[in-house]
Amino acid sequence: MEATVDTQINSKSNAIPMVIVAGLFFILGFVTWMNGSLMPYLKQVLQLSPFQASLILFSFYIAVTFTALPSSAIIRKVGYKKGMALGLATMMFACFLFIPAAKTQMFALFLVAQLVMGAGQTLLQTAVNPYIVKCGPEESAAVRVSICGILNKGAGVVAPIVFSALILSGFSGLVGTELSQEQIDGMANSLITPYIGLGLFIGVLAFSVTKSPLPELESEAGSDGINQTGLIKAALKVPSLTLGVIALFFYVAVEVIAGDTIGAFALSLGVQNYAVMTSYTMACMVLGYILGILLIPRVISQQTALSSSAVLGLILTFAIVFGDNQSYAIANTLLVPFGGAKLPDPLLLIAVLGLANAIVWPAIWPLALSGLGKLTATGSALLVMGIAGGAFGPLFVGLASTVPADQISQPGAAALAQQGGYIVMLPCYLFILFYALKGHKMKSWK
Repeated sequence: MEATVDTQINSKSNAIPMVIVAGLFFILGFVTWMNGSLMPYLKQVLQLSPFQASLILFSFYIAVTFTALPSSAIIRKVGYKKGMALGLATMMFACFLFIPAAKTQMFALFLVAQLVMGAGQTLLQTAVNPYIVKCGPEESAAVRVSICGILNKGAGVVAPIVFSALILSGFSGLVGTELSQEQIDGMANSLITPYIGLGLFIGVLAFSVTKSPLPELESEAGSDGINQTGLIKAALKVPSLTLGVIALFFYVAVEVIAGDTIGAFALSLGVQNYAVMTSYTMACMVLGYILGILLIPRVISQQTALSSSAVLGLILTFAIVFGDNQSYAIANTLLVPFGGAKLPDPLLLIAVLGLANAIVWPAIWPLALSGLGKLTATGSALLVMGIAGGAFGPLFVGLASTVPADQISQPGAAALAQQGGYIVMLPCYLFILFYALKGHKMKSWK
């Protein structure tokens, strides 16, 4: 393994690693937030129910549960840089799996491709996140994560637009209509070329990472003769880490709900350009990250930003669930006068959740990893496991969005059911608020 560095990368040489890792955050964001367009697209092409559509996200995020800890073991064995390259190579393979899935239109193959993509991004996440935390002073870690978050969520703004331009451009006016087999074939086949291009690009990036000047973080492998189980037990003895994992689980649940189900909700409301709705949420997240960079820690602490985000999330949850989807007051005030789309208030409030969610990830990571030392890689892997919340958040929204049998034929019933399903975000924000106020301070279970 290459020569290791101290707990933090030398401040004189952290610029290049920061740039490289920031680029990887962009790729992670592009692949991850393209799901917000892919989900309603496949829902339309394969004629899926809300619950079936939620499995597209479930298969992507559930991979974290099975691959986070093995990812930590891989990184300890081959190093952070090679771990990043292996994660990218796995993502490239997943892109190519979309080709037979699109050709056969088999839902199961799409789920397998999503599962492999999730495994690849988990390995990459486990490797890149510690770099951002360790590239400078701990008290300003949230700012560095926010910078990478801007790229990550900025990719989330770009990805749906690219998806719509490359894949949906030739299929306008089909929302709310019954598709012919020819139209279904055409929509499915339109996925092939973009995913081939994405796979080739990621493959080139993987090769480039192996040749990059990234230094290694200090590894805990073999330093004390502790095995994987011992490392996990040692890490879980730290309450601030364990509770941080749970908080991240709930956070990713609401983040994915806001970013990836908004398109499906728009489709149920009859919005023609549903595939770009994720861009609205990501734009709000980018705004939140910019505010984080400006305010943390100059004006407010990481803890205060986290609690404020949770409170805003709670307020928006109630406004979404009980809002009138026939009201366009927000759009008429902020969008229509400037040539924007006329969209229902609850739909736009889901996008505003991006503002509430933006600071949560960058605030929890440094609070949870504080003082872990050589357990950082294991702690990082456990935190990455929290991404599994992205599998269950949309799943519960899908289950809560089931239309009663006696109301299926009623106009707008599907949209109203899905709108009510967003109530599942309430306990998520409540736990995040608990972690911000008390959980991150706990150093002992006694």
